[in-house]
Amino acid sequence: MKRVYLDHAATTPVDPEVAEAMSRVLTQTHGNPSSVYAEGRSARALVDQARAEVAQALGADESEIVFTSGGTEADNLALRGTFVARKADGDGIVTTAIEHHAVLDTAHDLAERHRARLTVLPVDAHGRVTAADVERVLDERTVLVSVMHGNNEIGTLQPIAEIGLVCRSRAISFHTDAVQTVGAVPFDVATIPVDLVSVNAHKFYGPKGVGALYIRKGTRIATVQTGGGQERGRRTGTENVAGIVGLGVAMRLAQERRGTESRRQAALRDRIVQGVRTRIPDAILTGHPTERLPNNASFCFPGTQGEALVVSLDLAGFAGSSGSACTSGNTEPSHVIIALGLDRATAQGSLRLTVGRETTEADVDALLEALPPIVARLRSISAVPA
Repeated sequence: MKRVYLDHAATTPVDPEVAEAMSRVLTQTHGNPSSVYAEGRSARALVDQARAEVAQALGADESEIVFTSGGTEADNLALRGTFVARKADGDGIVTTAIEHHAVLDTAHDLAERHRARLTVLPVDAHGRVTAADVERVLDERTVLVSVMHGNNEIGTLQPIAEIGLVCRSRAISFHTDAVQTVGAVPFDVATIPVDLVSVNAHKFYGPKGVGALYIRKGTRIATVQTGGGQERGRRTGTENVAGIVGLGVAMRLAQERRGTESRRQAALRDRIVQGVRTRIPDAILTGHPTERLPNNASFCFPGTQGEALVVSLDLAGFAGSSGSACTSGNTEPSHVIIALGLDRATAQGSLRLTVGRETTEADVDALLEALPPIVARLRSISAVPA
């Protein structure tokens, strides 16, 4: 039985070119990038090359890129580092109800343990906020706004350029978690007024365990860990050279392929949406109908359970998700789906399907044949009415 992988929002396969570049580093380069002798200089050159590739993809300067262990650390550094660095200016943090837990949990921790004044904005039925929504809750003590660019569960894209303009007009630091969008949609810090951007390699065919934080020149940020002073003192610790090289190559490839590949994936996404709506008329599309990630199709199927949907699809040869991979196994409804205003019973029946580079029309058609009988069977044995 052929397996069809439809969970690219959780993670993506490592691109062969990325794996080859990393293998060369692991087998041929063993120096510490902080060492001054030849082996160290060779490692440093590879890190610098990767930094240049990431910077070019974002429209940034190389000095504005800080390598991290992934998106979660990048989010933590952005929020904690900004709050500490700007505590003399104020104590207000603004975010939204559908952020990744790396942002929400960090923001709540800053509120509970460090007395930050936290405002969590509600979203509309499509999972969006507006610049006016953000502006209404800002005051003279607000120092940071964090709004995710593309939601990892429902795919909704936020108007971050407009939100950034509001923040810039009031000298408020603006962070966006762009883990899902970098490499999938155009993103240029020269035209988007954002101060901090989180990136994660394994979301665009790079390795797990490495990411980056873009920090615009002049943005005040404190380090959140101490040690040897690497990454200009902003993220100390010996660099993961092979992972960083993989991140750089993956970022370059994603930029080169984005135009053609994003259009192709968007067509597959629409094929899923239209097919599901035709075959399962009461399915609820979650997220914005048009302003969404090109590869994301997410639904709620009343009268079903998300985990049961995922397991049944797995047995039929398909990999999908009932929400964020970071919260799999949690029996509570997704906080993102609840924030859309759906009741808990409906929210329990969420399913996220995200296509990727290897997904074909035949794969989508096979899914559309398999999914309706699975939904019907689960409804027939469910205690929750459809």
